[in-house]
Amino acid sequence: MDMGLGHLPVMVEEVMTALSPLPGSSHIDATVGGGGHAVRILRASSPDGRLLGMDADGAAIARTAQRLEGFGSRVTLRHTNFEHLGTVASEAAFAEGTVDGVLLDLGLSSYQLADEARAFSFRADGPLDMRFDASSGHPASQLVSTLDEAALTDLFRRYGEEPQARHIARAIVETRADQPIETGAQLATVIERVAPSRRDRRTGRRPIHPATRVFQALRIAVNRELETLPRALEAAVSLLRPGGRLVVLAYHSLEDRIVKRFIAAERRGCSCPVELPVCVCGRQPRLAPIGKQPMFPSEGEVATNPRARSARLRVARRLADPAG
Repeated sequence: MDMGLGHLPVMVEEVMTALSPLPGSSHIDATVGGGGHAVRILRASSPDGRLLGMDADGAAIARTAQRLEGFGSRVTLRHTNFEHLGTVASEAAFAEGTVDGVLLDLGLSSYQLADEARAFSFRADGPLDMRFDASSGHPASQLVSTLDEAALTDLFRRYGEEPQARHIARAIVETRADQPIETGAQLATVIERVAPSRRDRRTGRRPIHPATRVFQALRIAVNRELETLPRALEAAVSLLRPGGRLVVLAYHSLEDRIVKRFIAAERRGCSCPVELPVCVCGRQPRLAPIGKQPMFPSEGEVATNPRARSARLRVARRLADPAG
């Protein structure tokens, strides 16, 4: 049985075109998840291409290890957050300046959304956890039960861009005064009482559940997602060989903005203040964007895989070091 049948990788054809794996090439999937992209990369780079797969979710690593076991020693898997990408790659013999492609798929897998024990989904009736790595950090329930109205409002606005943040925060505080909010379904019910459903602003289709942005905000906060992403991007560029590809799938504007600005800064190189007449920092451009920025999934893919609805793909090529 294919362990990946319950998970459809997002924009897989576009990702494969961007990475263009060849026999003997080396790639890093720093968010290996269900292994859907990894399988395709390994097949395309056979018979001797290598892949390092990482994930902060230990359950994902265990599941993907079974799915990829047929590729033998060509695969190295590590249970770790991608903020440690540079260190882990070095330990796995993926040296700086030698990697052909690095993929960061920043979305949740179908397995995580279906995991009742962690309540990533507002449909889950399990504990309100949301941690990728259940062995570290604090669950989302702690934020929901301890933050005051002002702090919750700020969190929902900052990480969820939620226009009803204050109303939702107030409803949470009032509800928990009578009974604790301990499951994803309980939190979703509270939100539904005070916030209306919305339609996707880009497509105008498929009503968005009113809890979507709040759950996003809690997940981002619990897993420090916006803190770790810049470190992963920096490490990825250092690992790429000249001509190597950085491929990033983001699913909300906060992540995508970080990726967009990072690529723009690496394209520009110089980071000196604009008022200086000449560059004194000496930073050289390291990336050049490839193709339309960003790319979106096709209507056909969204129809068959609604999880792809909000995906945004950015691709950049590593430039040669002029000093090299």
